[in-house]
Amino acid sequence: MDLSTTPDARTPGSAEGGPADLVFLAGPVHTVDSARTRASAVAVRGDRILAVGHEEEVRALIGPATEVVDLHGKLLIPGFQDAHVHPVGGGRELALCDLSAAVTAEAYRELISAYAAAHPQTPWITGGGWSMEAFPGGMPTREFLDALVPDRPVFLVNRDHHGGWANSCALERAGLTESTPDPSDGRIERDADGRPTGMLQEGAMQLVAGLIPDPTVAEQTEGLLRAQRLLHGYGVTAWQDAMLGYAPGMPDVTPAYVAARRDGKLTARVTGALWWDRARGEEQIPQLIARRAELTEGRLRATSVKIMQDGIAENHTAAMLTPYLTACGCASDNSGISFIDPEALRSYVTQLDAEGFQVHFHALGDRAVREALDAVEAARRTNGMRDTRPHLAHLQVVHPEDVPRFRRLGATANIQALWAAHEPQMDELTIPFLGPRRAAWQYPFGDLLRSGATLAAGSDWPVSSPDPIAALHVAVNRRAPEDPPSAPVFLPEQRIDLGAALAAYTAGSAYANHLDETGTIQPGKLADLVVLDRDPFDGPDEEIAATRVLQTFVGGQRVYAADDA
Repeated sequence: MDLSTTPDARTPGSAEGGPADLVFLAGPVHTVDSARTRASAVAVRGDRILAVGHEEEVRALIGPATEVVDLHGKLLIPGFQDAHVHPVGGGRELALCDLSAAVTAEAYRELISAYAAAHPQTPWITGGGWSMEAFPGGMPTREFLDALVPDRPVFLVNRDHHGGWANSCALERAGLTESTPDPSDGRIERDADGRPTGMLQEGAMQLVAGLIPDPTVAEQTEGLLRAQRLLHGYGVTAWQDAMLGYAPGMPDVTPAYVAARRDGKLTARVTGALWWDRARGEEQIPQLIARRAELTEGRLRATSVKIMQDGIAENHTAAMLTPYLTACGCASDNSGISFIDPEALRSYVTQLDAEGFQVHFHALGDRAVREALDAVEAARRTNGMRDTRPHLAHLQVVHPEDVPRFRRLGATANIQALWAAHEPQMDELTIPFLGPRRAAWQYPFGDLLRSGATLAAGSDWPVSSPDPIAALHVAVNRRAPEDPPSAPVFLPEQRIDLGAALAAYTAGSAYANHLDETGTIQPGKLADLVVLDRDPFDGPDEEIAATRVLQTFVGGQRVYAADDA
């Protein structure tokens, strides 16, 4: 659409059509518009941007009822968009046994004990967010939990949500013994005698999680609204929920969105990725088409399908082209898990693409990335270059030969930048088992950008923080925000500049979300805007994480204001 011809896209400074409802003055304004990257004033009428320019161009649009926001040199940017997040689960976990703020076994002991004591009538102790690095080999045991909660079942998912930790009571409820076989899409960790240790990987989580009563619609909706408040506070105006539907260990969160939309409480713009049931095949496509029609209304659009192709590197379920190494540096017999047969994946993706679905892949290992790109290539070969905008999330290990394929195939690289730092888990659970050559292929943001790939960005919260500014900091510095200047830079050649990182978290994610009227600050676009407390482009890269969000607007309506805004 030519925005210059829309009714509200008038010449800057023109009062035609009446005054603006909202005006920002005394910027800077970072537009993420390649034709005009910087301005100092913006006018909004209704839910759209009326003018972008400088103060003398915009003042004519100020009327008696216009709200004027004096930026006082603070930066105005487009709203952040999270292209891969789980807000309902994240919001729910904040009200359960939340371990996400701690990183040691002793802290978990205290938190679990305190939660159990404070909730004596709760039949199941659930929640999670624990870090694998707190336990030898990333493997906590049932005995640890038994000493804290011996009389009720406990099931706590880890921070990446690819593994669950159960006590003996929960294992007994599920009937898990040394004779229980591993499911095809997961693994039951066992001791030397073959008995379950309490750690369940991937699809094996469902053996226990399937017994936990689903939350009520009211509880889920409360979690969604709690998450929405948090995300708006981080400047997030839109997102792609990466899991609508029942998945291993996860209840369907769709009813929360339907309830919030019905009650007029959904203020964010949401693209929903319908879950692909890997235990089924193409027979589920008609149901996905029906769900898309049923759910797509207002600020909720269920136009994507999420296919989880592999697991994670830390538990050796990420799908790799060559086997993981053992602790002694020798090749193992394990190359991870491809949850869907690659040939079948190509067929499914081609059919989904023909039906106009975007496909949102979880692809973490280099084999999963290649299998996903092969599936996109098959769809392009059969259907042509359609505007379905497939994207691959996580991309921890990408073979160099596959980097240029993103641009050629029109596949967006959906990065979780906060993960691209040299954290302890890298040394303990990842790099020794990948080996130096393959470890150097991790999170290749710089290579992808230089190859011409489109970058989008997301948090995968509650796996990691939903704060986009912390993610920008890591994308630029390849160090965690809390790291000292002496900390090692993780693969420094893969750093990207702040402009590129910010574009990924705004325009890039807007592209992935098919929200083409957002993502940049241009006349005629929707007024999804964020005021920061400073201009991080003016300071050193090492201080990006100190930036805070002061105000957030969706469609010209303020949805968040800091106390000192």
